[in-house]
Amino acid sequence: MLSEQNRVTVNIEDEMRKSYMDYAMSVIIGRALPDVRDGLKPVHRRVLYAMHELGNDYNKPYKKSARVVGDVIGKYHPHGDSAVYDTIVRLAQDFSMRYPLIDGQGNFGSIDGDSAAAMRYTEVRMNRLAHELLADIDKETVDFGPNYDDSLQEPLVLPCKFPNLLVNGSEGIAVGMATKIPPHNLGEVIDGLIAVIDDPKIEFDQLLEKIPGPDFPTGGFILGREGIREAYRTGRGIVQMRARALVEKDRRTGRESIVITEIPFQVNKAKLIEKIADLVKEKKIEGINDLRDESDRDGMRIVVELKKDSIPQVILNQLYKMTPMQSSFGIIMLAIVNGQPRVLTLREVLDKFIEHRKEIVTRRCIFELKKAEARAHILEGLKIALENLDEVIAIIKGSANPAEAKESLMARFAFSDKQAQAILDMRLHRLTGLERDKIIAEYEEILALIRRLKEILASEVEILKIIKEELQEVRDRFGD
Repeated sequence: MLSEQNRVTVNIEDEMRKSYMDYAMSVIIGRALPDVRDGLKPVHRRVLYAMHELGNDYNKPYKKSARVVGDVIGKYHPHGDSAVYDTIVRLAQDFSMRYPLIDGQGNFGSIDGDSAAAMRYTEVRMNRLAHELLADIDKETVDFGPNYDDSLQEPLVLPCKFPNLLVNGSEGIAVGMATKIPPHNLGEVIDGLIAVIDDPKIEFDQLLEKIPGPDFPTGGFILGREGIREAYRTGRGIVQMRARALVEKDRRTGRESIVITEIPFQVNKAKLIEKIADLVKEKKIEGINDLRDESDRDGMRIVVELKKDSIPQVILNQLYKMTPMQSSFGIIMLAIVNGQPRVLTLREVLDKFIEHRKEIVTRRCIFELKKAEARAHILEGLKIALENLDEVIAIIKGSANPAEAKESLMARFAFSDKQAQAILDMRLHRLTGLERDKIIAEYEEILALIRRLKEILASEVEILKIIKEELQEVRDRFGD
């Protein structure tokens, strides 16, 4: 039993409140909500980083999904393998992601709600676009933190060359809050970002000309603009999505058919067809003669064949009214900002991304500057040694051992330890005229690079110019 002196009396109400808040914040920050900077939840970030560490690149052979899952749960994500595999599957589905980040080989499920094959059968590698999320991660651009058992370091955010939060959207339910951000067209979002960089005082309506609305992977179209405007202005809104359909006439029979080629985002195609069939059976919709799914690898095609006396527009309106062919998408633009959940407007999301890229470009330039200055320091020593070659050779020949030679060089020419070591390590073939010219040319190039990096770091205008150029490059390569 506990002795009286070791016993602590606490108020149960206070303890429950504290424990609940700790749990809630753990779910909010560590599981359910994306970071505004890279648009990723921790599990997505860990999957992509683990694939990067594995060398599971777009231009290399596929690896078994089970291999990737094992790496993720063993190194970074101490949860069930099914949660990690489900994440990988979703990142590979072109009907779930506007721009899939994983290239999957095998059965990764379908828009009909079919499950993916077991992880031992499927293979994955990163998509080209995913590399843009991780670009420059090895240049001290982002902070790292300990993994769950303190044995490894993992990134707390990815450098992210494009605004992934808006481009691929996000969805999650936390404790007492939820997020639901729709996907957007990459080119449109980047055009919006460039417009904000060029004119920080840009009006809301001008921004909407660049980013007119969400762009769902399954297609369809949005009814009206008010829901979009409200969501972009306040961070919350509802948009109505409709399936895209056209009327075709069979030349042979003279019958008309409604052909559905695109359906609202997150609508299960098989269940939609089942719903239409049920409505016909229950005689809630009359005038339908046949219902066929003619979808193939070239695209979706649901054929609703009509009876001869049916009016296509009337049937189509009934389908919109009674089936998920018309669905609503409730937008809540909630993300983690500086460790806190916040509902953001469209402009705030764009501003936060620009802030993130400013930090990334600055840290990358600092890293490259340190590297360039270290190289310039060595080349400066080699240049001095080549200018005094005979004396340097005489000092080395007259020394009893490498340590003495190093000390003598440092004493005579005021070389640093690293410079003296580089001179001693230099191969004899570098003493030829051509190699000497190469060293001098490299030294001049490095000095020019140092000047350029210092110019960038001293000017926010230059940093924004680089951000803009990199955004344009991503848009030109991946925009559609």
